[in-house]
Amino acid sequence: MDERILGIHHVTAIAGDPQRNLDFYGGILGLRLVKLTVNFDDPGTYHFYFGDETGHPGSIITFFPWPRAPRGRRGAGQATAVAFAIPDGSLSFWMERLRRHGVAFSGPAHRFGRELLVLADPDGLVLELVPSESGTEFNPATHGPVSADHAIRGLHSVTLMESQWDATLSLLEGTLGFGFEASDENWFRFRLGSGGSGTIVEVLRAPGEAPGVVAVGTVHHVAWRVADGATQKTWRAKIVDHGVAATNVLDRKYFTSIYFREPGGILFEIATDPPGFAIDESLEELGTSLMLPPWLESRRRSLESTLPRVTAPRFARAA
Repeated sequence: MDERILGIHHVTAIAGDPQRNLDFYGGILGLRLVKLTVNFDDPGTYHFYFGDETGHPGSIITFFPWPRAPRGRRGAGQATAVAFAIPDGSLSFWMERLRRHGVAFSGPAHRFGRELLVLADPDGLVLELVPSESGTEFNPATHGPVSADHAIRGLHSVTLMESQWDATLSLLEGTLGFGFEASDENWFRFRLGSGGSGTIVEVLRAPGEAPGVVAVGTVHHVAWRVADGATQKTWRAKIVDHGVAATNVLDRKYFTSIYFREPGGILFEIATDPPGFAIDESLEELGTSLMLPPWLESRRRSLESTLPRVTAPRFARAA
């Protein structure tokens, strides 16, 4: 049994308008909507899951769309950027695609010896596209507008902005199993195990930076993958032994979760790979219907009448 943290399971962020969010991530970035559900802690709000064709952990970015919520502010104690892996040789394709859809970007920039593009989604969430040889374990989405030759392969990394970083580094290296890999000015890269997609975290040291405000356009939490529930409980004990408070195990239907804040203030989650997103829909039908956990089924009619109307991500088929 593999008892390590395997990489990023998903990243959850806060959006504004739900249809605009669907159209950007499904229609422009070409990710598959693999689950249309609600925020289990706030069922009057959607929870969108985007990922690869099968919703493989490590390919997932999720959103709570709160249309009337205020705009957040990036700052210390936040995950300030989410990076996706794209195939090597795909930068020019993505530059042209973003231009065609009126999406501003900068780059190619260089960090840690790699080129990357930096852009923002319609709510201001900072995204990066990083050419990478990793991500071969994922299945590019085939239901969208981007051909498999250029499609996003999964999550590459996240950036953590920290004004005080010693305690955060102690948790990353001393408890969670990250190893220091390289530095590039104020950027410090850490990696889990032998690498692969979603195993990288980059810490941006920003002394004196004001704390961020988590709201629309910012990351809500970063979830890390483990193989099963027994491993999850082992990690909970390790985190508590490190002196960090952690929640009990929570049932998220498609995985189970524990939550804790790293010393800099960023909300972390440890989520199990199973049971996965095909537990209540076939792989062919992922993301096509509003799915609710059993404890909310009695409220379906009420929720469907109050949630904003949305349609499948809109896009023009392209090569």
